[in-house]
Amino acid sequence: MEGSAVGEAAPLLGRVLDDLGSTLLELVAGGRQLERCVGGVVILDPEDDHLWPTCSLVLAVGVTSPDQLASVLRLAGAHSAAAVIARAPIELTDELNTAIEESNVALLALARGAAWAHVAAMLRTILNEATVTGDGLESMGGVPSGDLFALANAIEALIDAPVTIEDRNSRVLAFSSGQHDADAGRMATILGRRVPDEYVRAHSEQGVFAELFRTDQPVWVEPAPVEPGETMHPRVAVAVRAGDEMLGSIWAMVHGPLSPDRSRALYDSAKLVALHMLHYRAGSDVQRRIRADLLSTALEGGPAARDALSRLGLVKQPVVLLALSTGELGLGEQGSVRISAQVKAERQRINDAFGVHLGAIHARSVSALVGEVTYGILPVGAVREGMDRRARRIATDFLSRVAAHDEPVIAIGPVIDDPADLARGRIAVDRILRVLHSRRSNSAQVAELDDVRVEALLMEMHDILDARGDSIDGPIARLRDYDDEHGTSLQETVEAWLDSFGDIRVAAKSVHVHPNTFRYRLKRLGEVAAIDLTNSDNRFAVMLQLRLSRQH
Repeated sequence: MEGSAVGEAAPLLGRVLDDLGSTLLELVAGGRQLERCVGGVVILDPEDDHLWPTCSLVLAVGVTSPDQLASVLRLAGAHSAAAVIARAPIELTDELNTAIEESNVALLALARGAAWAHVAAMLRTILNEATVTGDGLESMGGVPSGDLFALANAIEALIDAPVTIEDRNSRVLAFSSGQHDADAGRMATILGRRVPDEYVRAHSEQGVFAELFRTDQPVWVEPAPVEPGETMHPRVAVAVRAGDEMLGSIWAMVHGPLSPDRSRALYDSAKLVALHMLHYRAGSDVQRRIRADLLSTALEGGPAARDALSRLGLVKQPVVLLALSTGELGLGEQGSVRISAQVKAERQRINDAFGVHLGAIHARSVSALVGEVTYGILPVGAVREGMDRRARRIATDFLSRVAAHDEPVIAIGPVIDDPADLARGRIAVDRILRVLHSRRSNSAQVAELDDVRVEALLMEMHDILDARGDSIDGPIARLRDYDDEHGTSLQETVEAWLDSFGDIRVAAKSVHVHPNTFRYRLKRLGEVAAIDLTNSDNRFAVMLQLRLSRQH
């Protein structure tokens, strides 16, 4: 669940509907609510208690029958929601019409084929733009700063062609509302929030992207190949640049070449789009840094932690701390690893995705990249029982969806009743991350402290030995030295014996020798190491030394 308080900068419901247009959303009923401000987004889950932002948009995921939808509308009305969004088609029954009137909530239909996650992300983008642009008094070219949807509509009016504004990776940042005659490629692009791979490959083979990088003038793009019976319109695209940096592009769907005046208008629009993209990016960066600083302060503990938590809206409620890492942690006091710009960008991308994922669970969740780790705070809410299982499911679900070059790992901390104790939670999740990275597994992993407690303790003991400059002496050191000098395998023998709980036959089989040979080696290692393995304390000491020696 995602949300924020309604303020002067909050967009009107009518503005949201205009920005997303009939391509995605259609007003079914409740037109009187279009002048209401939107304060956040709620992804409805009947199994969870929700924190409802004022004038929220309720995404009724999985609600199909009119009876179910009527119940959702009444629930939304009880929480002063602005609108409920359900999957089209919606059958307007008498009960449903009555619920719309009684709830005083607008009902919107979401186009079939549009992913709920994409819609939630688009709505979040629109709400964030309002936050970044403040009260709307600051503008560029007559459009509120950073408002790419309003700018897309303005460009459409100038060139009389529906447009999309895309980033360098062909992801849709905004689109104009007049997409009524959109072809299959444009519809797939808007519904998926990015250009489908087959069209990207086709444009690349046509040399479109190379031409966009080469020139700042509009580029004519021939229709991509389509299946028989389908129609694709040509495009005119223009690069969006800030100096030498390629920020993205504008794509207009046309029926023929643009006139010189309209071509010039598209060229000029690209400069204005660049200013808006830079402004929005700057505003987003500022908000990101502020939240990262506040979260970092909260994690450090001390007198300033409670104030930071208050500014994050997380005082006086139990929370769970999660930590995500996409690569091995830094070298600490031994030095620092120089991270390439690509690695930093990848970490920020995963951090942003993690923030969206947690935001869909709870409105007051917060996440930020602090150093090399993304920390996320998830409020527990009214239902505390089973929170550990729920947190693991949330983490596992995220890892199953996100694509990353390095397999990420997530550590789950304990439930913290007082968020001022987050510093203790950070110590716990950092210990878990260190163990997960030490395993060097090829699969993504999620763990709690109980899952890795022994390994974490061994790592800490090894750290103490290193800090003191101590070495691992005793029986294992003597066996290792003897093996090195004589080419024997006495250390392997004692490891196999301990791992087999003293079962000679099983241990001998594991090292591929006859049981009698293994008995002889066992007797010999007792002589070399000067240790009596029939003594339980001696066995424990040997096992501990073996484990610590593996930490090197």
